[in-house]
Amino acid sequence: MKTTSKLFLIGLVFAAFACGGKTEENTTSQTEPTTTTGNETTETPTVSDDPMQNKGVGPITTITLGDIDATMAETGKTLFDTKCSACHKMDSRAVGPALGGVTTRRSPEWIMNMILDPEKMTKEDPIAKGLFEEYMTTMANQSLTEEEARNLLEYFRDYDKQ
Repeated sequence: MKTTSKLFLIGLVFAAFACGGKTEENTTSQTEPTTTTGNETTETPTVSDDPMQNKGVGPITTITLGDIDATMAETGKTLFDTKCSACHKMDSRAVGPALGGVTTRRSPEWIMNMILDPEKMTKEDPIAKGLFEEYMTTMANQSLTEEEARNLLEYFRDYDKQ
């Protein structure tokens, strides 16, 4: 009986050391998930919650802006009037959000990615998802080219400088 009690006591001591004193470490990985296809591995781009750092999801990953190009801005205004103004106004909410000041709220890459592929942005980008929840509609895809999206961005930049 004494041997059984001693073994039980020793077992309790081991169990106490095994369970106590260990601090839990944050095991959340900061590494972005990767996609592997065949022999290629592609890292998924980081999606930032900071609106001015978030570049969105799409083909535009980096854009360098210089002075405003008046010709591009004029072409962008024409595009806006023909393709965007049914749903967007510059200074008031319509079907979609007002676009005046958009270049102070969103990164240039995000703006162009939203113009080029609003469906993908609404599914994968947290800001676009929030806009969908607020406006209850997905932005219509106008099938614009990157050049046309860039002209629209230039129009927004020109509008916002005034």
